[in-house]
Amino acid sequence: QVQVVESGGGLVQPGGSLRLSCAASGSSFRIYFMGWYRQAPGKQRDMVATITSGGTTNYADSVKGRFTISRDNAKNIAYLQMNLLKPEDTAVYYCDVRPTPMGSTYWGQGTQVTVSS
Repeated sequence: QVQVVESGGGLVQPGGSLRLSCAASGSSFRIYFMGWYRQAPGKQRDMVATITSGGTTNYADSVKGRFTISRDNAKNIAYLQMNLLKPEDTAVYYCDVRPTPMGSTYWGQGTQVTVSS
């Protein structure tokens, strides 16, 4: 069973930065896929950024140029560096972990990001 724990959320002013971390444990091999999603109140959960073990990344248009996803394959940790934050980035951010391409997906409990002056 894979456990997923997010951290790094908080309150930040517009234009500020935060770095989120997603740590996956319980997998005996390199995890194939790690991704960040977010859900604002009353809205659906949307993809923010994803990365494979080979380093292939994908970003939502709304965060391109501001957010950067990276990972430490040896530790099965993914990071989301968020710069130039906007109030509309406010949401609960969730990490999605998929150990294998066609296998199960595991979610963390989420971390709150609030962008407000």
